Amino acid sequence: MLGTPYHYRDERTAAGVEAVHALVGAEELYGRNGLQHLPFNTLFQLAVDRQQGTLPLADGMLLLPDLLGSWLTGRAVAERTNASTTGLLNVTTSGWDAQLAERLDLPTAILPELVDAGTVLGGLLPTAARGIGATDAVVSTVGSHDTASAVVAVPATEPGYGYISSGTWSLVGVELERPVLSEASRAANFTNEGGVDGRVRYLRNVGGLWLLSESIREWERSGETVDLGALLAAAAAAPDDAPVFDVDDAAFLAPGDMPTRIRSWLSERGLPVPEDRPRLVRSILRSLAEAYARTIEQARELSGAEVRVLHIVGGGSNNALLCQLTADATGLPVVAGPDEATAIGNLLVQARTLGQISGSLESLRAVVRDSFPVRSYTPSR
Repeated sequence: MLGTPYHYRDERTAAGVEAVHALVGAEELYGRNGLQHLPFNTLFQLAVDRQQGTLPLADGMLLLPDLLGSWLTGRAVAERTNASTTGLLNVTTSGWDAQLAERLDLPTAILPELVDAGTVLGGLLPTAARGIGATDAVVSTVGSHDTASAVVAVPATEPGYGYISSGTWSLVGVELERPVLSEASRAANFTNEGGVDGRVRYLRNVGGLWLLSESIREWERSGETVDLGALLAAAAAAPDDAPVFDVDDAAFLAPGDMPTRIRSWLSERGLPVPEDRPRLVRSILRSLAEAYARTIEQARELSGAEVRVLHIVGGGSNNALLCQLTADATGLPVVAGPDEATAIGNLLVQARTLGQISGSLESLRAVVRDSFPVRSYTPSR
């Protein structure tokens, strides 16, 4: 490695965004890679590496999951679901966009071989076997983008569903066979990311339970312990007219005093300000639910996909109040669970690769449906 990896939200990437857009406009980029604009996408990071003089020293580039695979097996490849988030994968061909890389003055020689989820990389190198304590393990690729694995574990029983991978952040969307590259889609900031078995994860990043966890951290800085279960019960009992704020506002991205920032946002706009913790928590969860509703409706309109039921997987599926508020806001039945969807989807793809199970993506989801409990929520109005 040429250096320690940067955190993906390091502010240095702002210079990369400017450099890339000076050469290729946002509209053309969307037509080529289908990605929503996120300043930490890999092509922006590589543009900064070029500016700083480190890129010419590189023999190759690996995303972090692929780096782990290389350390374990000695084989350097790029798993396609994660590669689809770099901005350098052509959304139509699912291959590296060499023409785009050359226009951005990024060396195509550093781009590794692309492989699909479910590819056997090989056995462990002797050094890895010693470190792990196993000599006969086989390493295979999975949907190494965490949302790609989480969507594998959506226990959908039939077509016509949307999904929310709800955790620190939320990924809200639908699964498609083909990307949506319209100008309306770009303007709405929807992304077309690769899924397992060639599916398209058509989604948008939405704020998540970071808002709640950061609020709890702030309350606990004084030394008290916050009982999350009791707090959520009190929030469920609070009046249902909690004010709604924009969970995607940049004011809520950074760590720090989240309750004060939320109250200031509401106050500045002349909206009611929750004075106690239960009301603030209900405001957070209602605001998330309303954002989910707007996003899934946009996904439906832009893609033409039918959505009759909404699946929530990830940690947010354990939050009964959030799930009920989401059902109420969307007018759709909500199926919640499993909570460890990323790990489950990862294991299922491994099991299929090694011949322990077989079948399509729908077959894998049937295994999830038969193996894990889910909870259902009906819109109250």
